[in-house]
Amino acid sequence: MAEAGVADSQTTESATAASASNKDTSIEVTGVSKFFGQLTAVNNLSFTIKKGEIVGFLGPNGSGKTTTMRMLTSFYTPDAGRIKIDGMDTQDDDLLTRFRIGYLPENNPFYADLLVKEYLDFVADLRGLSKEDRKRNIPPTVEETGLSEVYYRPIGQLSKGYKQRVGLAQAILHRPSVLILDEPTEGLDPNQRLTIRDLIKSLGQERTVLISTHVMQEVESTCQRVLVISRGKLVADSPVNDLLLRAQGVRTVHIEVEGNNVEKALEGLPNVASIEREDRVDGRKRYTITTQADEDLRPEIFNLAKRRDWVLYELREER
Repeated sequence: MAEAGVADSQTTESATAASASNKDTSIEVTGVSKFFGQLTAVNNLSFTIKKGEIVGFLGPNGSGKTTTMRMLTSFYTPDAGRIKIDGMDTQDDDLLTRFRIGYLPENNPFYADLLVKEYLDFVADLRGLSKEDRKRNIPPTVEETGLSEVYYRPIGQLSKGYKQRVGLAQAILHRPSVLILDEPTEGLDPNQRLTIRDLIKSLGQERTVLISTHVMQEVESTCQRVLVISRGKLVADSPVNDLLLRAQGVRTVHIEVEGNNVEKALEGLPNVASIEREDRVDGRKRYTITTQADEDLRPEIFNLAKRRDWVLYELREER
């Protein structure tokens, strides 16, 4: 009987610990995969994000970031695995989990003729907010996102930076606990990037935030932790500072090229750690090449392109 009592006690303690752990977790992704025909966009992906974290989701174009975010927001259904938001399964509690999420897509659709005020009223309608909720939510949302000066202006007349503010406003209007932002600073000028980064950090004081990007500087300036995805698989999960230390001496080269047997030739270059390929609709191919040596690889690539008669459209390094 004593042994049974000890076992029951241990089971209760384990259940209590698990429950406490779940309360601390905003996003839980377990063994998630997504397929489009023969293409594996996301492959057995697993990670957790705690409440209040600002986490970067880093990877090259085509790595599976956007597909993952669309599964988190229930736009796509996983072909395998489960996703939980604040402890609720996205497939079992679809509407409840959607309401807990604010989402800013990479290309946020707007009605250019609508005033900012009209657009936020429209979003409130879509969200089913009552008159009382609108009165309670819209003023602080406008204040929080810095839209007071343009509240009565048409969205089509706003700068790209202010349009992103409007996008963030619609994402937080229903007071979600989780924000999912897909490339939120893409296409902004340097000053606009700084402003949006500061705004995201401010919004993250009361929410969990997941930000997708392919630029390490975005993660470094905004996030506490980073998830790195490549070809649909998670390849790193660490605090930002740890990843930066590991990345010392690592160089990344981006090329856009048209030619034959490009990838095989690039793999033969010295100190190449990885190569990511993106196929463009115009027939060109874009490659992201990571090296583990403090040596500029661009002269080697230029000479290789010259020898093989490739057409080189882009050759740049990212440190």
